[in-house]
Amino acid sequence: MFINATGTYVPEERVHNDHFLELNGLTSEWIEQRTGIITRSKAKPEENINTMGLKAIENALSKLPYDIKEVDLIIAASYSPYDTVATAAHVAQQVYDISDTKALYLSSACSSFLNALEVVEGYFQMGKASKALIISADKNSAYYNETDPKSGHLWGDAAAAYFISKERMTEDEPEIIEIYTEGLGNLSKGPEAVQLRPRDGGIMMPEGKDVFIQACTYMPKNVLRLLENNGYTLDDLSYFIGHQANMRIMANIAKQLQLPEEKFLQNIVELGNTGSVSSALVYAQNDHTFKKGDLIGMTVFGGGYSAGACLIKF
Repeated sequence: MFINATGTYVPEERVHNDHFLELNGLTSEWIEQRTGIITRSKAKPEENINTMGLKAIENALSKLPYDIKEVDLIIAASYSPYDTVATAAHVAQQVYDISDTKALYLSSACSSFLNALEVVEGYFQMGKASKALIISADKNSAYYNETDPKSGHLWGDAAAAYFISKERMTEDEPEIIEIYTEGLGNLSKGPEAVQLRPRDGGIMMPEGKDVFIQACTYMPKNVLRLLENNGYTLDDLSYFIGHQANMRIMANIAKQLQLPEEKFLQNIVELGNTGSVSSALVYAQNDHTFKKGDLIGMTVFGGGYSAGACLIKF
């Protein structure tokens, strides 16, 4: 599979750590020390994952080497839906008048984007699609509780759009070498560790310590799995993109793998934890800087639990 074009949308507003002192008693220094976050992106009240997703698509179109109407599979990947009936995939289909396409919504916490990528791979292998659009977005501010001292200060809002094809469309397109995802709901704190119950507290992370431990275990493990599967070593890895949940997780992984800091790409300091789009967003924000021969490992861990990784080669 090949990445034909990417697009992003990040709301302009930034909420500084100072905002939370009166809400949950956490100082800016405390938040930064424990998460690495200084500000987080916040969508306008009238924005949602559908509107943000459309802006990300628009951002990608100038780079797309074919007409968007050729897309025959649209997947919306998110855990914070605006509408649970008409999804962001269906909205995009209507706005761009794309006929003869499949449209669906997929949610598996913060691994939703990588799960969507694997679903695309399956449709391609079955011969049921050849050009796909993944709309990955989360509006955490629609669901978070800022007074929650455990996780109310973590969340940001953003969207990304990825156009993927079964065959290479242009010479310089990066190839997705392998994707791996796994459900881990049977593991440790499992489904109770992170929650989004709209009528019962919104986004909550009652088992943050366990999330930290599992993320530090499965994110590097799955990158190593894919490197070994494809005859690479850590020395071959140009960049490591992890789910943007906590900078301490990235520091832990860097120490485990003995990888230099410059190989880790991030946006959490400015944007906070943007949820299921976070790693996809980091990649899309940096894809213009990658050069021929670069090997990128993208890896995530999400509440539920779920995990996944992919290797991308330029």
